[in-house]
Amino acid sequence: MTFLRNPVRRLRLLGIIEGLSFLLLLFVAMPLKYLFGFPAAVTVAGLLHGVLFILFCLALLNVKIVRRWSVAQAAVPLLAALLPGGPFFIDRRLRAEIQD
Repeated sequence: MTFLRNPVRRLRLLGIIEGLSFLLLLFVAMPLKYLFGFPAAVTVAGLLHGVLFILFCLALLNVKIVRRWSVAQAAVPLLAALLPGGPFFIDRRLRAEIQD
């Protein structure tokens, strides 16, 4: 898959998937646990989100090294990933980075 050979494209894809998993955890799994007494939802969604977040961080580290990003440039996507929906807001910036 040549699409994923570009490290910024890989970061964008992981950002979108990780962002969706965070929203799933917050708005589906958490209500299932606390409103309907189904704690397994948080266990599964939390594990999935954790793995995706780690993959996102590794992809971000790869982009920082390959594209020679400064710490400040790398901090923006990392901080955005900590906020619900954050990866969707930085996607435009990452898409512009691919055009360079």
